[in-house]
Amino acid sequence: MRIAVVGVGSIGGVILGALADTNAELVAVSRGDSAISLRLGLTVISPEGAMEMIPSERYWVVDTISESVPASLIGSCDVSIICGKASDTPILSSVCEDLLSPSGIAFSVQNGLGHAETLGSRVGNSRVLGGSTTHSAWKDADGAVNWSGRGSIDLGSFDGSRPSEIAEMLIDTLEDACLNPRWSSEIQNVIWKKLLINVAINPVCAIAGVRNGAITEIPELWNQSIGSMKEAEEVAINSGATLAEGDCEEYLRKVVAATSENRVSMLQDLMAGRKTEIDFLCGVVVERGRALGIPTPRNEMLHALVKGIEVSQHIN
Repeated sequence: MRIAVVGVGSIGGVILGALADTNAELVAVSRGDSAISLRLGLTVISPEGAMEMIPSERYWVVDTISESVPASLIGSCDVSIICGKASDTPILSSVCEDLLSPSGIAFSVQNGLGHAETLGSRVGNSRVLGGSTTHSAWKDADGAVNWSGRGSIDLGSFDGSRPSEIAEMLIDTLEDACLNPRWSSEIQNVIWKKLLINVAINPVCAIAGVRNGAITEIPELWNQSIGSMKEAEEVAINSGATLAEGDCEEYLRKVVAATSENRVSMLQDLMAGRKTEIDFLCGVVVERGRALGIPTPRNEMLHALVKGIEVSQHIN
């Protein structure tokens, strides 16, 4: 099986590094300095502190800035996994279109909503799975990927059907890579539930400049987090998602406790002067809320504040 990891940042680095321990052939799609670094090899530090050096001979590298997909790789991949930033989804979907074989499948584990639709517009909806991950990671100044928390990768068909033969092979490969894959018959609900957590934690921690654990330690942060999460929950339910009633607060506490020492990706982005994914988190909640006639004032405020920080830092 040949698998393309499209957008090798921190989570993409975890997936690429873990898959390097399997029999899968690998294609790593990145750009600029990240692609240059990948051509020198990949360093992954596990949650237990073990360091693994993966030689560049283990995968092909495609730099989306300096080159197009080589002819030898076009139409060669059984699976494409989009892991890049949400704003890059249109470009990454185009790369997936070039890489996928006629029977290949693709899915996104990105934050936010709408990525499957964008991907489907390029490769065809019938070839797209829903995806989500709870693995966490960050990159240090030397480019090493720090796998800060083990989680799972959820996959599923949007019509609730069973996995195809290729999907079953993918699940086996992800299992061999110790990435804890799970097939879900309600993948859209899984994606919404991740969005609820993201709008509750990411912008609040990014604006306050704190690690996740501060949310349950500071009442004012907790009130903001749970408020934005409940707004998103109402939008989700009115969009057709089926969520367990009344477990919103308990679920948020569990996630915060499990990731208390983490710095969310949005805070990492602001610290590094990078554009955040706020438009695909709070922004999409506001947008869908307006379409449904549901007020989302807390998400509007968080969206505006993060956009303001981006402007003040001259982030485009």
